[in-house]
Amino acid sequence: MPKHVLIVEDQGTTRAMIRSAVEAIEGVTTVEASTGFEALKLLPRYRFDLIITDINMPDINGLELIGFVKGDARYREIPLIIVSTEATEEDRRRGMSLGASAYLVKPFQPSELQEAAKRLLADRP
Repeated sequence: MPKHVLIVEDQGTTRAMIRSAVEAIEGVTTVEASTGFEALKLLPRYRFDLIITDINMPDINGLELIGFVKGDARYREIPLIIVSTEATEEDRRRGMSLGASAYLVKPFQPSELQEAAKRLLADRP
């Protein structure tokens, strides 16, 4: 059974790079959202095994999205990876305290994202 990964990123080129890196993992399919609001509409449509989200986006930002996901019993077990230009230790601490499983600072190497995604997907039934 394929693993479904939701990619939430407003920049098309970054979203494509994330998709390419994640789809290189065997058995993974991706669904994309360009805004946090679009991601919220997609959540009930699939059984996501991982969410990868940016922080700075129009409408609902990544931190608000994480807050929603972790606050809803239907989704709270889905691991999350933050990919962001916000690089301070405080930014990282805030994202992790909200429930993110990993925090990657842009620009990052595709291999870093693949390693984090593989580790988190391996824990999913």
